[in-house]
Amino acid sequence: PRNILLLTFTNKAAREMLNRVANLLPVDASGLWGGTFHSVGNRILRRHGTALGYSSGFTIMDREDQKDLINTVVASAGIDPKEIRFPKGDVLAEIFSFVVNTEMPLEALLAEKFPYFLPLHDKIQDARDRYEKKKKVTNSMDFDDLLQKTLLMFQQHERIAETYRRQFQFILVDEYQDTNKIQADLVDLLARDHRNLMVVGDDAQSIYSWRGANFQNILEFPKRYPDAQVFKIEMNYRSVPEILEVANAAIAANVQQFRKHLSATRESKTLKPALVALNDGSEQAQFVAQRVLELRDENVDLNDIAVLYRAHYHALELQLELSRRGIPYQITSGIRFFEQAHIKDVTSFIRFVANPRDEVAFNRMVKLLPGIGNRTAENLWQAWESGVVAAGADRGSEMTAVPAGVNAPGYSFGDRLLAMNVPAKSKKMWTQLAHTLNEIAPGGKPNPPAEMITSVVEAIYDDYAKVNFPNYQLRREDLDQLAVFARQFKDVHEFLSQLALISNVDTEAAPVQTTEKEAVNLSSVHQAKGLEFHTVFVIWLTDGMFPSSRSLDTRDALEEERRLFYVAITRARDELYLAYPHMRPSGGYGDVFQRPSRFLQEIPNDLLEDWQVTRK
Repeated sequence: PRNILLLTFTNKAAREMLNRVANLLPVDASGLWGGTFHSVGNRILRRHGTALGYSSGFTIMDREDQKDLINTVVASAGIDPKEIRFPKGDVLAEIFSFVVNTEMPLEALLAEKFPYFLPLHDKIQDARDRYEKKKKVTNSMDFDDLLQKTLLMFQQHERIAETYRRQFQFILVDEYQDTNKIQADLVDLLARDHRNLMVVGDDAQSIYSWRGANFQNILEFPKRYPDAQVFKIEMNYRSVPEILEVANAAIAANVQQFRKHLSATRESKTLKPALVALNDGSEQAQFVAQRVLELRDENVDLNDIAVLYRAHYHALELQLELSRRGIPYQITSGIRFFEQAHIKDVTSFIRFVANPRDEVAFNRMVKLLPGIGNRTAENLWQAWESGVVAAGADRGSEMTAVPAGVNAPGYSFGDRLLAMNVPAKSKKMWTQLAHTLNEIAPGGKPNPPAEMITSVVEAIYDDYAKVNFPNYQLRREDLDQLAVFARQFKDVHEFLSQLALISNVDTEAAPVQTTEKEAVNLSSVHQAKGLEFHTVFVIWLTDGMFPSSRSLDTRDALEEERRLFYVAITRARDELYLAYPHMRPSGGYGDVFQRPSRFLQEIPNDLLEDWQVTRK
């Protein structure tokens, strides 16, 4: 057994496989090496790390430790966050990780993923060099080092590489379609001499290029190993034949693939997957909610129903509709839309101008500025609060007739803020904050919520988000969507009440719920990979939403979107609903007409049933 190496993506998968082997074999299989790429790298580095100048007791840092260490080296490099908007530790960790896993040069990676940091290329490179040195001094490795340092050691120390090449006579890799460049290189290096390598994967489910996975690994495998045999597993035990027909048709248009034709082992259901055209997002949400209740009456467990979408914000109307109808739901992608940090950050500005006594909103808002932490925020709040009371600007009960804000005529948030004492390093942004509050609430009267959101994002929050969030682009899409959503409210209090009500509905149905409790699953397609449900709804199937607008430029990106669509379809066992709204609110005002997703056009009409929704 010691001559066998098994590589998987999760420790759980490795344990399951090793247990199965142990049960099947009469001999002891304990010598077999099995685990994730990282755990195997760790084992090898503990034995031979000294070759690279690490002692065997090195620390493995988690993301939090890594962030702290990066922030330390950035500070020691003399980079002044007052002077330049430099990415925070979190974001740098993400950038460095991409460089390692994709083996791309830093400059190329920035150009592709973080173009707004290109001007800082040299400083980021310097921070990375310092970070590498610091890790060595502190005898620490981050998660990516477990792969990178192992590969480096094999490349620099032929004797060590030779030992492991001889030992691992048989190498097996699971979920090969999700491997990145450095993982494939490690496998190729170990298998170089004997070439006894077996990889298992489904190229049609390669959907993680944005995380650094390299689709070419599996696609080019027969080129790298010309004597390889390809076995296709085409029996499907999950879905009814009607759903598999649609899945086969959905992926057919991809040029880069190993062609397969899935056949069902299950009996036919005579119920074809449904194609549902709707007026707009809220009608789509009503349709899903209504159908979910009907399925519930037909004894389908809510836990066995999923609604899948391309991007987190696509579920916004649905979350509202399910909350209104008291249908419990859980979001596999974690946090409910309105409870995400970036949404709460931006709405804190609005809460504050609507109610200048809102201490929580004030603190959240000012702590977004450089140089203001908990202590400073507390002092600023005391200064602000005593000012509000002294000005008698908000006299409580007598003011009840007036709905919004402070409303003393000629009142100015900005002037009041500028009169306060702030730390020197926060001066510049504090002035910006004062101007922004004057802009969103001129004379103390709040503008319509949608306009306020746009102003706050453009004036302050966009810059903050770029340096603080590795997934800035997705968060920016959420905020644009929040502004669109807010257009239906003219009054700030109505808008804030709605948010509060949504956030507090049935919070027990949060992801931490117990198994007894039923809830519909809302999930992005990425997060649903590997799961299965009795019924699946795929929503927002329009061009620009799914496939996403970012993917329409290149063939590779579009093919990955098509694989994502294929993954969505194949989550369903018995029933599948493909929904698309004709209209959606645009970033400006009014609505835009939407084309049905090009992926729907590729499915022959006779495989789907057109559902007509009757409007009451």
